[in-house]
Formats: sequence, structure tokens, C-alpha cells
Amino acid sequence: MSEPEESARTEAQQSDGEGAAVIGQDGRPLGARAIRTRSKLLECTQELLTERQARDVSVVEIARRAGTSPATFYQYFADIEEATLELASAAAEEVPAILEPLAADWTGPQGLGAARTVVDAFVRHWDQHHAVLLFRNAAAEQGDRRFQKVRIRALHPVLQALAKKIESSHAGEQGVAMNPVAAAAALAAILERLAAYHQELEVLGVSREQLVETCARILHQIVTGRIAA
Repeated sequence: MSEPEESARTEAQQSDGEGAAVIGQDGRPLGARAIRTRSKLLECTQELLTERQARDVSVVEIARRAGTSPATFYQYFADIEEATLELASAAAEEVPAILEPLAADWTGPQGLGAARTVVDAFVRHWDQHHAVLLFRNAAAEQGDRRFQKVRIRALHPVLQALAKKIESSHAGEQGVAMNPVAAAAALAAILERLAAYHQELEVLGVSREQLVETCARILHQIVTGRIAA
């Protein structure tokens, strides 16, 4: 299969929004019952990825937990990676809503509260999809273009929204200006890294609340150029 054909097929498989057909491995649209089975398989895939290392998860286990057979799994997904790619794609759709507080006015005392809301939502997003997002990032860093595209799709709204906010907050400043995109990339890296591994910081005595507050103050300061009281 050529790359354009593979890309089109993957996009078709991932199109399960309103009004869009969900496509099986045979290229045909799925009916309501098949879509429910497929959703159950995705749910069980995410559960098992949360419980153990990805290399220890098998199609047999996923199918058994979903109350079906491995043959049924392969009707919907080529392998576990493809199912995980679908989960990562669904998680990416949630990111724009997380960033909605960036549209608020951050010039007053409400700005720090908005920053807290963004950070808290970002951490919650990672907590909910932790295993899938770790799998996505690892696969992307190993050169898998499918997961690279999904990661870019997830991070692009973060970079875009942060850069826009930083640019508008620092408009008209004299001297060496902060590059909005570079600053946004630095903030996104901080948010993603700390959200991914915040539980490990608990060993060092850092609570989730302290992490959110610290990240929120960093975010607020970089965006507005002011230290919150």
C-alpha cells in the first residue's frame, strides 16, 4: 500500500465523529453494533496499557477483557499500536478545550486563576490518558510518523494559543523582545514533562497541588511578564 493510501485509510479509521463513518479493516463502514464492539476494544486496550508495560499487553488479553476474540480485534485494528494510535488521536481532540482559559483577560488578579485552570486541566488530561500519551511520545521519538503526526496535532494548539497570548501580553515592549513561539515551546515542554511525571515528584515531597501552583505561576509570569502576588 502506498503512503498516501495508507494515510487516507488511517484517517478514515480515525474518523468517528458525528456524521463520519467508522471504517473496519476490510474498508467497509461499520454498523452500530460493530462500533460498540470497537469502542469496547479501545476501552480495554487503554485499561491494560494503564495496568502494565505496553510490551506485556497482548491482543488475546484485550479481546478476553472485551468479551470477544482476537479475530474480532483484527477486524478493527491491524495491531495494538493501531488501537493505541486511535486512543492518542481521541485524546488530542480534548486539548483545545483545556486551553480555553487562555482567552480570558490575564491582566488582573484573575489571570493567575486562569493559569491554574489551564495547568490543572493539563495535568488531569495526562492523568486520564497517561499510558496512551507515554506510548505516543515514545513511538514518536522512535520515528513512527503516525504517532509524530498525532503528537504534533495535540501540541500545535498548545503552542499556538500560548504564543498568541504571550505576543499580545508583551506587545509594545522596548528592548530585546521575547520570542512568543520559543517561549510557548518552553512552557509546553514544562507542562508536558511535569504532567507526565508529577507522581514521581511526590516521592520528593511535592504534592499535586504544589506542582499545579508552581507551574501556574511560571506560566502566568512568562505570559504576562509580571510576578503574581
